[in-house]
Amino acid sequence: MVASPEVCARVAALRAEIAAHDHAYYVLAEPTVPDAEYDRLFRELQELESAHPELVTPDSPTQRVGGAPSPELASVQHVVPMLSIRTETDTTDQGAVAFDARVRRALGLDESAPPVAYAAELKFDGLAISLRYEQGVLVQAATRGDGSTGEDVTRNVRTLRKVPLRLRGDAPAVLEVRGEIYMRRDDFERLNAAQAAAGQKVFVNPRNAAAGSLRQLDPNITAQRPLSFFAYGLGEVVGWAMPDTHGAILDALAAFGLPVCEHRRRVEGPEGLARFHADMAVLRESLPFDIDGVVYKVDSITRQRELGFVSREPRWAVAHKYPAQEVATRLLGIDVQVGRTGAITPVARLEPVFVGGVTVTNATLHNQGEIDRKDVRIGDWVVVRRAGDVIPEVVGPIPERREGELPRFDLLAAIEHKCPECGSHVVRGEDEAVARCTGGLFCPAQCKQALLHFAGRRAVDIDGLGEQIVNQLVGAGIVKTPADLYDGAKVNAQVLAGLERMGEKSATNLVAAIDKSRDTTLARFIFALGIRNVGETTAKDLARHFGKLDGLLAADEAALLLVPDVGPIVAKSIVEFFAEAHNREIIERLRQAMHWPESEPAAVPAVGAFTGKTFVLTGTLPTLRRDEAAVMIEAVGGKVAGSVSKKTDYVVAGRDAGSKLEKAQALGVTILDEAGLQALLAPVDTAPADRQIGLFEEDR
Repeated sequence: MVASPEVCARVAALRAEIAAHDHAYYVLAEPTVPDAEYDRLFRELQELESAHPELVTPDSPTQRVGGAPSPELASVQHVVPMLSIRTETDTTDQGAVAFDARVRRALGLDESAPPVAYAAELKFDGLAISLRYEQGVLVQAATRGDGSTGEDVTRNVRTLRKVPLRLRGDAPAVLEVRGEIYMRRDDFERLNAAQAAAGQKVFVNPRNAAAGSLRQLDPNITAQRPLSFFAYGLGEVVGWAMPDTHGAILDALAAFGLPVCEHRRRVEGPEGLARFHADMAVLRESLPFDIDGVVYKVDSITRQRELGFVSREPRWAVAHKYPAQEVATRLLGIDVQVGRTGAITPVARLEPVFVGGVTVTNATLHNQGEIDRKDVRIGDWVVVRRAGDVIPEVVGPIPERREGELPRFDLLAAIEHKCPECGSHVVRGEDEAVARCTGGLFCPAQCKQALLHFAGRRAVDIDGLGEQIVNQLVGAGIVKTPADLYDGAKVNAQVLAGLERMGEKSATNLVAAIDKSRDTTLARFIFALGIRNVGETTAKDLARHFGKLDGLLAADEAALLLVPDVGPIVAKSIVEFFAEAHNREIIERLRQAMHWPESEPAAVPAVGAFTGKTFVLTGTLPTLRRDEAAVMIEAVGGKVAGSVSKKTDYVVAGRDAGSKLEKAQALGVTILDEAGLQALLAPVDTAPADRQIGLFEEDR
C-alpha cells in the first residue's frame, strides 16, 4: 500500500521533531519535552514506518539499532589521511613558548610582527573517528587506524544518540567530520558496576571502555554502551565555502547539530596558550570526561596551509600534555590501614613511580571485593591513577605482563583476622564489601570517632566536647577511650585550660558537662557505645527488653533475636562487639563512673494506647525537638523508627521534611504535623470526642 501524501508529510514532520528533541537532549543537555511525550512521538514514527517500509531512510531516528553481528570490521580508505599531531612533552609554560617560536620561525615572522592567533581546545582521551556525511546524511563512520586506512564502524556509530544521522541546515555535498568518541566518567562507573554485577569483564579506564565498545562486531552491544562524541576538525569537504578560521569551522559544525566542546578559546601568542593550559589544568578534575592535555592550532586556515606538514604531522598544531595521571608500575605488596570507623582498607605498596606530578609509592585498593573484581595480585604490573589531589588508586593489573601464576590476595588471612592497630577481631559481613575492626571503644584508629559519638547529644550528651577538643585530647595522649573522660587525674579543669583556645571558664564548663553526663539512661548508654548497626531506636528496644546491662552483656544471638526488630545482622554485631575483652574492660570502667536506672527484664512490651504503632519523625517541628517528640510517642507505647516503610503507621513531618515525607505520601501513610501529633497522643478521656487530628497540609 502506497503511503498517502499526508502520511509522508507526517513521517517527515516526526523525524524532524524527534531529531530536534535529540539534539536538545543529547547535545545541548536541555530537554524540551518529557520522556513520555518523546516516547509517544517515537512510537508513532515506528508504527508509520512499519506500515510503510518504503518510507524508511538511513537517517530516520528509528534506525539507531544494532542489527546482526558482522564477521569482521571492513577496511576504509581515508580520502584525507587522519594524521596525528605532535606532542609537546614539556608540561610547563615552556611547551607553549616552544610551539609559538616554531610557528613564528616557519612563517618568517620577526619580533616586531604581531602575535599569532591560535584556537585552543581540549585533548580528549578517547578514540579518533571520522564521520562522512553526504547531502547531510551520515553514510560512513571509520576509525583512524594507521591514518590512511581505518575500520568501518558505521553501524556501531549509528547507535550513538550524540551523533546526528542527518545534519541540520544547508549541509555540503560531502562533509567529513573528525572528532573523538569517548565515555564520560559517570557513565564509565555505571557500566563497570553493571558489568561486575553480571559477572562480566570490567574495563580499566574510560578510554579502553570507549574503544572496546566502538569496535564491537555486534552493534547491539555498542548500543548498550554509553558513548559520547565531540567534533573537532574536518576531513574531505565538497561543495562548501569553508570558513577562514578554525574557530569559525567549529562554530559551523555546532550549527550543523554536531556536539562541539564548549571549553575552547581563541588566544594570542605564547602567553595566551600558557594561560589556557593552566586554566584547563584547574578545570580538569571537574570535567565529566578525561583529558590528558590541550591542543593548540593556528587559527587562520590560510596560515595552516602555508605551514603545511612535516613527517606526516601538521606544523600548525601541537598537543600540550599534562603530567601523566595513569602509569604502570610494579605492585610490591599489600598493607592495611584502619580507618576512623574501623574499616580495614588494603593499600598497595608500589615501586615508586611519577604520576600526576608527584612520586607515588602507595595507592588504595578500596576493599577485598575490589581486589577480587580487578584480580590484582602481588607481583603484578598495575595501572595506577592519580587525578589532582585525589588519593592514588590501582586501576587494575596488566595481565599480559604477569609472570607465572601469582597467588590471590586474602585480606583477612593476611592479618590473621586481627586488627593491626589493636589486635581485636576483624569481621566482614556476608553482604558487606568492607572488613571492620570490632574493637570500637579500644582501637586507637577509631578513638576520635568513638569519643565524638559517645559525647553526642543523643548519646550521653557532653555539651562542649567537640571535634577540636577531642583532637587535642587524643593528640596529647590525655584521652584514649571514653572511660578516660571520667578519670579526674587525666581530665580536669587545669588540664583542659591548657588546651588551645580553651580558657578557664570553658574548661570549668566542660568538666561540669562531663560530671552531668554521669547520670544517663541505659538506652543512651547502649547507643553511646557505638555498636555497629545499633541506632537510637534499637538501643531503646534493647534497654526495654533486657532492663539491665548485665542481661544484654550475657545475651547470645538467639536471645537477641527475641528483641523486637532485632534481626540476624544486628544480633551478630552486638555479640561481636561484646566478645572483645577490650570493649568489656572499658564498659566496666564506665559502669564505675556512671549511673542509670535499671529494671527487671520486660516480659512483654509496655502497653499503651499506641502499642505496636510505628512513627517516623522528619523535618523541623515548630516547638518540639525530635527527642522530645520521641519521648511522647514512647510514653504511650509507640515506637519511633528511622525510615519509612509499609509498616509505618504515622509520619510526623515538620519544615524541610524531604524524601521521607515523599515516600510516606507514595505509600499512603498517615502524615501528621506537630499539632496533629499532640492531638493524637492526648489522653482519650480529656480530648474532645469530635476533635480533628491535625494532618499535614498536603493531606488535608
